[in-house]
Amino acid sequence: MTGPDLESCFQSEEYQRLLAAARRSLERSGGMLAGSVSVNGPTDAERRAIIGITGQYRDLRTARITVRLADLDRAVRETTGRGLPELLAELGGPLRDRPAERSAAAAARQAAIRAAETSPLHASCGWYRDWLAEVVRDGSLTKLVNQGDQARLAQAVRLLEHLGRSGAPVLLPALAADVTGDTKALNHGTALSTLVLRALAIKTGAARPETAEDRRDLWEASNVVADDLASRVLVLILPAEGPGLGDWLTGAARLGVPFYVTLHQLMTLPLAVSGALVHVCENPAVLRRAAAELGAGSAALLCAEGRPSTAFHQLAGAIVRGGGELRYHGDFDWPGLAIASSVMRRHGALPWRMRAADYLAGLRADGEHVGLAGPPQPAPWDPELSEVMASTGRVVYEESVADALIADLSDHGRAIRPGSSRTGPPG
Repeated sequence: MTGPDLESCFQSEEYQRLLAAARRSLERSGGMLAGSVSVNGPTDAERRAIIGITGQYRDLRTARITVRLADLDRAVRETTGRGLPELLAELGGPLRDRPAERSAAAAARQAAIRAAETSPLHASCGWYRDWLAEVVRDGSLTKLVNQGDQARLAQAVRLLEHLGRSGAPVLLPALAADVTGDTKALNHGTALSTLVLRALAIKTGAARPETAEDRRDLWEASNVVADDLASRVLVLILPAEGPGLGDWLTGAARLGVPFYVTLHQLMTLPLAVSGALVHVCENPAVLRRAAAELGAGSAALLCAEGRPSTAFHQLAGAIVRGGGELRYHGDFDWPGLAIASSVMRRHGALPWRMRAADYLAGLRADGEHVGLAGPPQPAPWDPELSEVMASTGRVVYEESVADALIADLSDHGRAIRPGSSRTGPPG
């Protein structure tokens, strides 16, 4: 039968709901004609059309008319010379085989997960297995497969392996280009960046990132720099050698003024710091006070400004490579202990007034305290510190014990406290 005949027979309005129901049923069952379809609240035209197809009278008061697909297929064949599936394909495009699609999608998910589970670098890591399980559980992998984009998971695995092998800082666009060939593949909102950041959050025990700052912190924790101008470290009194940056730091030290060093400067203007004893604080209020009260007479001081940036780690590494020593102080709360542990572990820093006795002294000095929150953290340099903090349940912020810190940084404090020897450092 020709196209116009098809239109006159089955493209008119009274057949549309019936044929739409038939299409849904055939797609759902993979083309099986064993079931039935229904039309609820049929119009008079629909009622008469269905009577014509089935040869069965339906009363005007019928609220729902059911038609066996086999009967509909037979009527279509008698009228058009082709079966119901062929008619539906000609009128509305090819029928989907949803069971086959589900089977193919399941196979694609399994293949993607099996490939990811064989990562030579991370397959045995608990955080990595947790990440893969979460990607499967919350439907992220299903969404990728349905979009034909399951290769993103393999790219995420390669990227995580790249980060696990590399120790040097890398700019985010350069990392994206190395792994995918596309400098924008890790831009905010892409499927790949979302996958990788979720993995890094699980690896570091952080919450899933919600803000640009959260995302930057997660990247920088793995030595990936989203913005080498935004990654910076605050410095007070750190004479250094080297054209440009070394000269600037030396001039700032001579004047006793704070100086921000960016990662871009550290990467493009190499410097050397020889044999320096450098104190490190967490809060810029401490450095600001040292600058105001001690000026050029202060000991060398770096400020991590919370979680240390890649710029901080680069400069700290340069200090240690030059034969220098770092002494760290931070907040007495669980995140503060975690940061202190990471700086000590990564750079061999020593504690600076970060022992149990210092915490208790801080409690006595400050009458108002915030309650500790979050999972407890160890203090490997002084296990008693974690125990005392847990039993007391109070936070001691760095600013509240700044008097003692400023005293240590002064000429008098440096004269009466141990020097740069690693034996018997100030605790």
